[in-house]
This record gives sequence, structure tokens and C-alpha cells, in this order.
Amino acid sequence: MFSMFFEGTQQDWKLMIVAPIICAIFRLAFIWVYAPDKSFKNCKKKWYECFRYGFWWGMDYNAYVFLISWLLISLPGAFFASYFAIGDSIRVIAITIYAAVLYFAFMGKMIFYYHFQDIYNPTMRLGKNADKKNFLDIFFHQNHGGWILAGYIPFLGFCAYFTTVLLNTPVFSYPQFHSTLAQYAFNIVFCIAMILLFYYFRYGGHISHRKKPEWDTVPDVVKKDMFFAKATVDDLVAIEMVMKRPVQTILGHTDSESVEIINPTIHFDKNESIWKPFLRQAKGAKITKPKHIFLVIGESYTQAPFDECYERLPLVEGGKAFRANPHTICVNNFLPAGMVSQPAVTSLIAGIFDDNLEINEKHEFWQGQTLTSLPRQLKRLGYKTVLWYGGSLSWASLGLFGKAMGFDEAFGGPDICPPGSPATWLGIYDHIFLESSFKQIAAMDNDSPIFHLVYTTSNHGPYTIPIEKYGFDPQVAMKDLPEEMRKNKALMADLGTYWYTDQALSKFVSDVQVAYPDSLIIVTGDHSRKIIPFGSPLYPQTGPMIREKYCTSFAMYHREFKPELFNQLHIGGHMNIMPTIIESIAPAGFEYYSMMPSFYEPISHVVTPYHWLSHDEVGYYGDELVQNLADRNSDIEQNKAKYQAERDTYCEVTGWIVRHADSCLEKLSRE
Repeated sequence: MFSMFFEGTQQDWKLMIVAPIICAIFRLAFIWVYAPDKSFKNCKKKWYECFRYGFWWGMDYNAYVFLISWLLISLPGAFFASYFAIGDSIRVIAITIYAAVLYFAFMGKMIFYYHFQDIYNPTMRLGKNADKKNFLDIFFHQNHGGWILAGYIPFLGFCAYFTTVLLNTPVFSYPQFHSTLAQYAFNIVFCIAMILLFYYFRYGGHISHRKKPEWDTVPDVVKKDMFFAKATVDDLVAIEMVMKRPVQTILGHTDSESVEIINPTIHFDKNESIWKPFLRQAKGAKITKPKHIFLVIGESYTQAPFDECYERLPLVEGGKAFRANPHTICVNNFLPAGMVSQPAVTSLIAGIFDDNLEINEKHEFWQGQTLTSLPRQLKRLGYKTVLWYGGSLSWASLGLFGKAMGFDEAFGGPDICPPGSPATWLGIYDHIFLESSFKQIAAMDNDSPIFHLVYTTSNHGPYTIPIEKYGFDPQVAMKDLPEEMRKNKALMADLGTYWYTDQALSKFVSDVQVAYPDSLIIVTGDHSRKIIPFGSPLYPQTGPMIREKYCTSFAMYHREFKPELFNQLHIGGHMNIMPTIIESIAPAGFEYYSMMPSFYEPISHVVTPYHWLSHDEVGYYGDELVQNLADRNSDIEQNKAKYQAERDTYCEVTGWIVRHADSCLEKLSRE
């Protein structure tokens, strides 16, 4: 019985080979038809990585060819000899059906690219409201639909023939055993190995799901050529990506609809520049122009651990020391520009809310820049601008986007850290990345003013950094916590990682203060994360306030800062950072663009696409929840959303810019 299962399993693995071959042929055809540059000379690595990465990414679907065949053909075939006898015929039929699906998806992509110069994207969703007869007309009369349909016959015929030939190749015979125990042991090990091997292919050459290939990790050498980067994406994977990311409504608005939404908050004439309402004039420098400006963004560097009510949780002792400096200004109620890293950092750099539109991944935003761009405007003040990121610059296309937005140079952790430096799936361990960054910063130091945006990665799940190796001892660092909490390894890994990242970040800030005492230093988080151990003996309450869920940290330092400069500063957000930097150092009359005011002006409320904040309340638009800031025990109010019109305006501005990128973005000079 098991001998038939053993032989059938080998046939299933043969079957799985067919799908990636089809996908590779389709990938080659797509490149051959549409690639702007098909040259292979001096581009071998790009071609190799495109097909290698595409193969593993495609296994997200193709690996199921083995699993389905294994479970539905080989397994029952082991019990029924008659079914086993026709197993190969069933396999040929099954792979032919799957090949038909792949052909359909591929031809659809070829047509889609012909019309939109892109692989499947959210525009695909708009087709449900289109004229279906018009679709058919275009399909048959513009895109040779008749030939495409006719192509099914030779294509599927060849697939069936190739599969038949492949299945007719010899297989290994089931080994003979001298004992029943050895036979059963082999059978068990074989089944376990097949399951692990399936997951190895399913997860792109890894056993761990978190290491699956995805767009963010497309190799840099491929992503520099956006066509080849998109060519790595198998068609079923591309469709899945679209279905997981619904199209934003604002991209479907007409210009008239946009003007109607924007005008209640800011006066906007669609015949004028979208940037005009955001033009401001600096009132004059508040501090001596610093030679160095540092904007340090800590991954998930949250406000809650700084709150007095959580002082028994010693996670941010380094950060508290920085805040204790009399020249450090803190904002304890502070909203990020995004709920997760990409839209938050993208918004900070571009000066407009990303609103989950992923402008950093849009080709137009690699060829032009927003007038509100942070590095662009600091360059106009004479600063060289440099971006430092702990991970690969291919993440969220940060390198391409950052350069387009005005950074003179951009460095990823792997670029500047010693070869073989330990890393999480996001980037190099913080202390290694920050030490290497500091050395590089010192090496490029000269008489020119320079702005550094430094972004870390380690404070992120799954919290596998060996923090004990880097100084974390729960019995010392967490000595005030109950013993049962210190014995909780998962909890200590979580808290300890936060402790470790704060230590690394704070040491970097301290080193900067010593080396460059004139520096303007801003420390914030990209967004918040759950870190307070609610439901524990230390904090038995069931969960966080809205503020604790969404408020990230913020503190800024300059040796000339005095509290009286910011008497009215109690709340803020990411989008207030850029105008605050400019108003701190720019001469009177300097013109710049900003959606939000600086911290030198009274701020009555803060609005993002996701949440809002006043001096009394904090709210989340997603669930229309509101909570009082002063009373931690106050009830959460539901179905209440303030500043909705203002929020819609800011989102609509981004939608307008995306839809009119050709006229709204300042084109980059190509030297």
C-alpha cells in the first residue's frame, strides 16, 4: 500500500515542476514583449534575480499543485489500486486545468499592461462598473481576443503532452526493509519530510511564514528597474495583491467632486496650483542655525512607556534621560501620520498624508517631488540631506522614493554595516546600525550644514533578538516587576526588545549631543504599538486607552530651546515637524510649503486620515471611537467623529495630487 503512495508522491513532485516552468515562460514573454530595455549584457544579475525571486514568490500558489495532487490522488490511490492506475491521467487533467487558469491570468495581464502600462493594480477593481460590451469589443477588436482564445488549444495540448512525458519518466522504487519497525519509521519520516518540503516551497524557500517573498523584499538590483521588479510578480500573486488592497474612493473622484470636498476647509480653485493654499512665510529664526539636524524615527517608539502611570515599567530610561534635559521639548499627546510604518514615514518625508495610497510605490513619485517635501525644503536652506535606514532601501521602495523627494544620499543598514551583521527580517540590529551610521556621519562631516533622517527597525515582532547578549537582564532591568512576569519568556522578549531599542537609540542621541553640541535633534516614533502588559499583575486593567493605542512619542532638543518658546504646545503630530524645523532656522520671509502649522503657533487640534486629537479628547475614525484624555478611566464614546470635513480635505488633497501627478509634482532634473 505505502509503495503506491511512495511512487505517487514522486509523481506529484514532478507535477509541481510544470507550473513554475509555465510561469517562467510567461515571465519571459512579458519581458520580451514589453520591457523597455531587454539587454542581457551587463544585466545578468538583474535577469537572474528576477527569475529566481519570481520562482519562489510564485510558489505561494504553485506549491499547492503538489499538495492537492498528494491529498486527492496519491493518498486515496494508496488504498485503491484501480484509482492508483488512473492517477497519472487525473494528474494530467488537473495540471491542464491549472495551466488554463495561468494562461487566462497571463493574457489578462498582457492586455492590462497594454492599456495601463502596469501589471494588475487597483484600477482592475474599477472594471466591475464598466460597460461589459465595451470590454468585449476591445478584447476582440483591439487585443486580438480571437487569437488569444484560439491559443488555448495548442497551449493546453502542449502542457498535457509535456506533463505526460514527464510523468512517464522513472521513479524510485519503494525500499525493502528487514523489519516492520524500520518500515514504519521510514513511512513516518517520509510523510513528515514531504509536509516540511511543501511548506519550504510554499514559503519561498523558507520554513517560516514571515520570510515569504513579498513586494517589499524584491532584490534591489531588480527593483532599480521597475519593469523587471513587476515582472517578478506572477499573475495570480498580482491579482491577490490587488484583492487585498481595495482601491481608495478618492482616486475615483472627479475634479469637481474634489473641489467640493476640499473647499470647506481650505480655499482651492482647481485652475490654480494645489500647493497654493499651503504656501507660508517664515517669521524668523528662533535658534542659531545648526550645522547638524537629526530626525530620528524609532520603529514603534510609543508614548505610553513615558507616561507617569507606567513608571514601574522601565522600558525607556534612556529616552527619559533625553527628555529630562531642560532644553528638550516634549509633546505627550502626539499622533503619527500613519497607522503603520510605510504611510507614516512616507507622509513625514513627502509632507502630504499618504492615506494608504502607497505613493512611495508609484512611479510618478520617483520622477517628481512634492513641494511640501521635507528634504527638498531643507536643501533650499542650504542643507545636504541624507537618509539612513536600518533595513534594505528596497523596503517600500524607500531608496527610490527618498531620492526623488530630495535626499542627496540614502543608505540602508546592509550598505554601511559590517558584512554578516545580525539582522531581523526588517533590518540590522539597532545598536549595530546606529553605531555604523554614527561612524559614517562623522566621516562625511565638513563645514556644510547637513540634515540626517535616521530610521531604525528592531522594535518589531517577532522579538527574536538575543537581547541578553546585549545587556538585558530581566532580574536587573525589570527588577520592579512581579516575579511571575519576569519568568514569562515571551513577555520578557517583548519588553526586553523595547528596552534594547531604547538603549541603542538613546546612546546614538547622546553621542550626537556630545559630538555635535549645536545640533537640532528630533526623536519620534513611526507609529505606536501595544507594549504595556495589560491583564498582568502590574497592570490588571483589560486594555489600553485610545491614546495608548495610537499616540507615538515626540521630543526635540536644541541647546537654545526654552520652554517659554512653546508655552501653548500640548498636542501635535508628525506633520507639524517639518514646519517647526523651518520656523526654527529659516530667515524671516523664507517661503515654504506646509499643510500644518509649526509648534510655535497655537494648535487647537490634530487631524490625520486615521485619528484626531484635541486638548480634551482623542478619537479614531475607523470605529468612530472617542475617549477623554484627562480621565484614564472614562468610558469610550462610540459613533462620534470630529473634524471629519478637515480629514476628508487632507485625504482629498493627496488624491488630487496622485490623479494629477504630471502637473502637481516638480519634475526632477536628470543630469
